[in-house]
Amino acid sequence: MEFETISVIGLGYIGLPTAAAFASRRKRVIGVDVNQQAVNTINQGEIHIIEPELDIVVHATVTEGYLRATTAPEPADAFLIAVPTPFKDNYEPDLTYIKSACENIAPVLKKGDLIILESTSPVGSTEQMAEWLAQARSDLSFPQQQGEDSDIRIAHCPERVLPGHVMHELITNDRVIGGMTEKCSRYAVALYEIFVKGECITTNARTAEMCKLTENASRDVSIAFANELSLICDKLDINVWELIQLANRHPRINILQPGPGVGGHCIAVDPWFIINKTPEEAQLMKTARMVNDGKPEWVINKVKIAVADILSSNPSRTAADITIACFGLAFKADIDDLRESPALDITLKLAEGHPSTIMAVEPNVETMPSVLEGKNISLESAGNAIAKADILVLLVDHKLFRQLEVTQQSGKIIIDTRGIWGERE
Repeated sequence: MEFETISVIGLGYIGLPTAAAFASRRKRVIGVDVNQQAVNTINQGEIHIIEPELDIVVHATVTEGYLRATTAPEPADAFLIAVPTPFKDNYEPDLTYIKSACENIAPVLKKGDLIILESTSPVGSTEQMAEWLAQARSDLSFPQQQGEDSDIRIAHCPERVLPGHVMHELITNDRVIGGMTEKCSRYAVALYEIFVKGECITTNARTAEMCKLTENASRDVSIAFANELSLICDKLDINVWELIQLANRHPRINILQPGPGVGGHCIAVDPWFIINKTPEEAQLMKTARMVNDGKPEWVINKVKIAVADILSSNPSRTAADITIACFGLAFKADIDDLRESPALDITLKLAEGHPSTIMAVEPNVETMPSVLEGKNISLESAGNAIAKADILVLLVDHKLFRQLEVTQQSGKIIIDTRGIWGERE
């Protein structure tokens, strides 16, 4: 099984590191993305996202001629689809990007090609992808038509990496590979073994799809327990951080840390793919989603109470005189990814309801994110925000914030949703 040319469709937080990993093994890799600016940046040997070590690998592989980006698919021996899979307003999965990827690669397919869906998807998405491809290329046979003897091999292999550690985990983590046939699985394993040192475990496509959803739904439920516990402790005047630390001294207890909500394109999204398919059965998962989705509003109410406390103790001041600083916009520590970020959501909603400009501190972005443009928000340094703000809202436990010595100061209120500064939620 020779894969001389590999194409990665979607050059985002997963696609670009994956393309770079293959290229680092001296494979010819063609990265495809609709974002012309991202394509141009990559072809200059630079990156458009923040991920440790990725810049080094991309620069080296582009310079050596193994990695190239373009906006239009080209013929290859294997195609990996790593495009977004969001949900619609009613939590129904949106497979528009996958369908578009299929339509774009269909004209360049040839007999013997391997297509792998890496996008985290609802159960049945790989089969749906195969149907879209079959409709576009009636001259080729697909696994649902010819089984092991099909012209095209199709499999699902979900990414399961931690942002901030992607380049390491891509190589060392085990991969779950679900082919539409056993032959599809074997070809997919051969492809990933080009750079994966972890074990490649095979199953069917549906189980592989459900595996990734299960992993993230499980973590969502665990986080919901911690977040719900923080609400209870706040009402009972108990330090939740101390409580969890004490409870975790039990050898069989491992409670996670609460926060301002759950974000990212995985944990905050994937459980809905299960709930949407089996709404009557997924009661616990739905409740967990409600708890985690409700936490940002709870944080906002804490800020409103803080504003009211300042006003009540300083009758001469107005709400417009009170400055609020939000520390962190990303969905987790030490990355620049704002997707489904509760910190971003909290900052935007505070800006909508507060008469003075909200100060936002995000050390992982250099310029104002487009989502904040035109809003009542200014991008500030940590030092400036600490010096000027009346209310400090810690939303993301970035390394920089952990290094700051922030204590209760006269006239300042600290709302710490991550438990790293003086006064905690």
